Amino acid sequence: MSTDKVSQEYGSLLFTDADMQERLPKPTYKELMKVIKDGEPLDIDIANEVAHAMKDWALEHGATHFTHWFQPLTGITSEKHDSFINPREDGTVLMNFSGKELVQGEPDASSFPSGGLRATFEARGYTVWDPMSPAFIKDEVLCIPTAFISYTGEALDKKTPLLRSEVALERQAKRVLKLFGHEPHRVITTCGPEQEYFLIKEEDYAARPDLVLTGRTLFGAAPAKGQELEEHYFGAIRPTVNAFMKEVDDELWKLGIPAKTKHNEVAPSQHELAPIFEQGSLAVDDNLLTMEKLKLLATHHGLACLQHEKPFEYVNGSGKHDNWSLSADDKNLLEPGDKPEENLQFLVFLSFLVAAVDEHADLLRASVASAGNDHRLGANEAPPAVISVFLGDELSPVVDALINDRSVHTAGRDEMDLGVPALPNIFRDNTDRNRTSPFAFTGNKFEFRMCGSQQNLSDPNVILNTAVAEQCDRFANDLERVPEDKFVEHALAWVKKTFREHQRVIFEGNGYADDWMDEAAKRGLPNLTSTADALPSLVKPENISFFSRYSVLSEPEVRARYVASAEQYAKLINIEANTMVTMARKMYLPALTQYSGDVATAVAAKAELGITSPAEKEIIQTVTDGITKIAEATKKLEASNKTAQGIEDPGEQDHFYHDEVLTAMAELREEVDAMEEVCSEDYWPVPSYNSMLFWV
Repeated sequence: MSTDKVSQEYGSLLFTDADMQERLPKPTYKELMKVIKDGEPLDIDIANEVAHAMKDWALEHGATHFTHWFQPLTGITSEKHDSFINPREDGTVLMNFSGKELVQGEPDASSFPSGGLRATFEARGYTVWDPMSPAFIKDEVLCIPTAFISYTGEALDKKTPLLRSEVALERQAKRVLKLFGHEPHRVITTCGPEQEYFLIKEEDYAARPDLVLTGRTLFGAAPAKGQELEEHYFGAIRPTVNAFMKEVDDELWKLGIPAKTKHNEVAPSQHELAPIFEQGSLAVDDNLLTMEKLKLLATHHGLACLQHEKPFEYVNGSGKHDNWSLSADDKNLLEPGDKPEENLQFLVFLSFLVAAVDEHADLLRASVASAGNDHRLGANEAPPAVISVFLGDELSPVVDALINDRSVHTAGRDEMDLGVPALPNIFRDNTDRNRTSPFAFTGNKFEFRMCGSQQNLSDPNVILNTAVAEQCDRFANDLERVPEDKFVEHALAWVKKTFREHQRVIFEGNGYADDWMDEAAKRGLPNLTSTADALPSLVKPENISFFSRYSVLSEPEVRARYVASAEQYAKLINIEANTMVTMARKMYLPALTQYSGDVATAVAAKAELGITSPAEKEIIQTVTDGITKIAEATKKLEASNKTAQGIEDPGEQDHFYHDEVLTAMAELREEVDAMEEVCSEDYWPVPSYNSMLFWV
């Protein structure tokens, strides 16, 4: 796509503000903007006019159907397509789309995860238009971003609590900013998700049942070459991948998704795409759409896009870095200012983040917990399961000085007095990146690096938004009673107190180091190493109260999310175990039996000629022993998985899957992978790591 064409086609499949201005009467447009920007209720007459304009625009762009596009608790997106046609008595059709159809849909809610909120026979659910996220056209379908709720009003999706948390944070942040003399029109979160993924040949993908059914390779011997030469990261992009990336850019730009950066990642065949920052909930929508497009468009180039957190052993897995910040009328509140009073405001919000992460580390860990992410957290490719905050060379001395009531040398500057009001100026973007830190300040935002590559970022952002809202609430409650001339003094005291109380979570070192785990334990930081350990945090009484206090999730909604997530974890490992048993019995054992039989035939033929074959005989014995071990390990896994399936309590079941079934899976994999090293490649039934990761 040429430069001119990019400009012309950018957002062409998005119902943009410019489209609304062009197609809606001015009074209608103004009323709609009050809904979008001010959160005012939507009048049905306005909805009817918007629906009419949206339908005409969609028809002009070739759309024949519309859908309410939503995010059920599965973590992916869902859609049900309805055509615009309305048959007439004369045999013709009228293309209709009403305000009621725009605002509300009614998909069957019984077949989606509900965590017990809805019984199977209670099928009714509603999708509700989210006017803050623009409608778009995908595959000749007008897609309307929506929330998804039950007949009785409970959230059955990921978006609803995210929108609620944004409302809570905006309300509380405005109270804080008012104390600083600011009354912004809007306070919003911003987010920039960095999406990692693998690309392999589609034919290799189709030949691996484990990849098709589970998203990761459950078997596979180590490749002869991994990532040790470090030549893939930021290396030249191979032509096939470059053609794919170009098509991805073109398609995302048409949808108004600001795809910005693309490059090779650390592992072979691994890549990354990063966008320009957007408003929080919109960024999540666009990331989900990006993930969908990556998978779809890969097939145009004979490729398969793998978004599992750990599709291959022995090389790095994939994450999704959640770059989070907070803005008031387009001013980044995590951007250090040039004046002392601006620095004070920055330090106040910085202290909010540090306290929020420390107090709700268990919930943040639970928000990124999944069967896939468990394989990468804690390895030397991703942050550890212990959550800490990295501030960097510029901020750490300032925070340390505030904690200890002393002056400070900031990087490249003279000593500065931390008395009031002569606070130090803090440089912008004077912070190194710490790849080992779960939650790192990177100049004007925080980067939450624990998120899994295939997860919906609504989950961690709900926690972040609500936790920061809580800190804003506490600050405002304490300082709204303080006289104006005492505000700076009390605000600085608040900052010092907050940093002192939460300094245990600040860590500037190597998160991969073994001694950090010992130090973290001494500091009392939680270390929830698995999903089975992390998920129960959701239903702690204090956490249920936390969500309820800010009207983000009710107690039934929290408990439902715990049950849905726990069940999802168990179901995924059950599928993996079943897949391993099937592959072992129907692919690996027959292949090894055939190979050893053919070698034995060759040995017998040589013996008739008087030729001894000690090497071949050793191969036969090794493979025969391997067949026995694989058969035994398969039976053990099958029995262990059957026991797990019979456990009714979700928490107990998750722990059994983690402790017993995963152990049995690892044992079976070890035996099969050992045989891959012995068996002839001509007999091996699936593509190897060597061929999948290093294709040309």
